[in-house]
Amino acid sequence: MNLTEMKNKRVMICGMARSGIAAAKLLLSMGAVVTISDLKEEAKFGADLDELRTENCIFALGCPPDAYIEKQDMMVISPGIAFAKPFVQKAVEAGVEVIGELELGARRMCGELVAITGTNGKTTTTTLVGEFFKAAGRTTHVVGNIGYPITAAAGESTNEDVTVAEVSSYQCETIREFHPQVGAVLNITEDHLARHGTMECYVAMKRRIFAQQEAHDYAVFNYDDATCREMAEGLTAKIAWFSRTQQVSFGACVMDGNIVLRAGGEHVVCACDEVLIPGPHNLENALAAVTIAGLLGVRPETMREVLKTFSGVEHRIETVRTIDGVTWINDSKGTNVDSTLKAIDTMTRPTVLILGGSDKKTNFDPLAQAIVQSGNIIHCVLIGDTAQQISQSLDRAGYTAYELAGYDFDDCIARCRAAAVPGGNVLLSPACASFDMFVDYEDRGRVFKKKIMGLK
Repeated sequence: MNLTEMKNKRVMICGMARSGIAAAKLLLSMGAVVTISDLKEEAKFGADLDELRTENCIFALGCPPDAYIEKQDMMVISPGIAFAKPFVQKAVEAGVEVIGELELGARRMCGELVAITGTNGKTTTTTLVGEFFKAAGRTTHVVGNIGYPITAAAGESTNEDVTVAEVSSYQCETIREFHPQVGAVLNITEDHLARHGTMECYVAMKRRIFAQQEAHDYAVFNYDDATCREMAEGLTAKIAWFSRTQQVSFGACVMDGNIVLRAGGEHVVCACDEVLIPGPHNLENALAAVTIAGLLGVRPETMREVLKTFSGVEHRIETVRTIDGVTWINDSKGTNVDSTLKAIDTMTRPTVLILGGSDKKTNFDPLAQAIVQSGNIIHCVLIGDTAQQISQSLDRAGYTAYELAGYDFDDCIARCRAAAVPGGNVLLSPACASFDMFVDYEDRGRVFKKKIMGLK
């Protein structure tokens, strides 16, 4: 559907969290007649929907959406709603165009678009790329799965702006015309199999960000990731690489202890040890960000100053507090095994590790083996739905220094405090989603930080 002709078009928004509310506001501003749908009853939204109370907005809350479908010209679904859902397929069969909020916002967005996906590192890299563009003087919108909906920024964007979007595999299900000038895949490891079923499907979802690219666009991949190398085959766009372990001819890599950009010449950006955010995975994130921003003209000296001062993002290896000689670290964004493995790699002191959460159909054996091999994980406290699964993997790996805290987060923290040693760490990096005990990973991280700040 052409978004320049939305007056009196009928659009249904399914799922009224942040992105749904932002999408509804955008469509109403364009003259559409919007039906908002959510299984949650209206009273539970509080004042969140007050701005939508206009004559062109129909509330269909607390009930299934099926009765409203055939009256619509378009349906916009939340990333949390799978495209395979029966009511979504009913809409498709009725000839209703079904897209996601990311697609809606991208169609309305002006200026250059960067899309960043992958299993881990998306939020850090997206934020860092945004900081590069801001430091270069560009009006920059950092949006998407990072927590700020693209539709909230779309209406105010201009042709001179740049939009940097963090894109999840869920969002990729419903993109159609999505066309970034630069798209990037940071890495691929097992994740979200409860939704996508197979790794092949998961990879195919990620690869969709390149489907509309043309020969003058760029596709950026991690050369150190075998799956990324496979994903680059057969694309129309120009391929650029980043690598922590090998030299690349076009992109960014490490040479003689420096981050080097090879695009329009060869430029030393900064020394690797000048990058403030810690760990080898964050060096990879920095290389990816340098490649992306360098391709769109950000100068190496601008990137150098940002890399020397950028301290990372909330909930990703975030130091909360040191008490009684123990440093408490919030890595609530560690929602899969690979992310937690990267967090473990950054630990250089004796560490108590909090693991567990809602089930994503994950194999925890590689995590258990890494815990044994690391030598720095002195104790584990297991919580949530997956505690028993993780304990079985630890048993198979011969690791016995663990205990279960069920669903009691206060008990978990007390057990960690008892097991920690002065000069060591307590690390919350659960390797699982959070929905068994919390609203989302941000809620889990903030609850953790609040409790730690309250310790005496």
